[in-house]
Amino acid sequence: MDPTQAFLLKEKCIAVDTNDKAIGEISKEEAHLLGPNGQLPPLHRAFSVFVFNTNNELLMQQRSEHKITFPGYYTNSCCSHPLHNCSPDETDEAYHVGIRRAARRRLQIELGIDPGSIELSDFKILTRIIYGATSDGKWGEHEVDYILFLRKDVSMKPNPNEVSRVVYVSLAGFREFQGYLEKNNILFTPWFRLILNSHLKGWWKQIDNLERIEYDPVIHRL
Repeated sequence: MDPTQAFLLKEKCIAVDTNDKAIGEISKEEAHLLGPNGQLPPLHRAFSVFVFNTNNELLMQQRSEHKITFPGYYTNSCCSHPLHNCSPDETDEAYHVGIRRAARRRLQIELGIDPGSIELSDFKILTRIIYGATSDGKWGEHEVDYILFLRKDVSMKPNPNEVSRVVYVSLAGFREFQGYLEKNNILFTPWFRLILNSHLKGWWKQIDNLERIEYDPVIHRL
């Protein structure tokens, strides 16, 4: 196991119930270990950021081979967790400030995006989903996942421990991109595939009018 990724397993995630009520803290390791009979890990809070440039192209990343879950898979721009014991506070639920802070922090860690270039209000929270998935016989995901859109031209310096490569893809060109991945046996992460098959293209078509679809209070089970 990569030592940097192993160290990150000590981080404290936010355990939640199916209504996204915080019920305590849980280590990142505990939050991603499958049960003895392959049961999904405990439910915890997460987020998925979709970064669009001003040409309305979506930033996709290929996860580093060092990642513990779904290494080498393509996914949305940035995916991670708000943490306990973070400063500034990522457990703050008022106006979803904690999630926004966590998203900005991870954009810097994964993609090298200057946090000073992003206001918390730049993030548009569309909805939440619940999903579960297994990565291999040991690790998996089980999350209440906040979906955040960020429309902004950003400068990047991806962290190779987190990200193998990045690419911007247009809505019109997404089918071709998907075909390229299939031809080369490269998979999407389960959460991205679920979002792609259920909501993404509809949201993408409304990228110029996000206020119309910003914050759906329903937690969608995918």
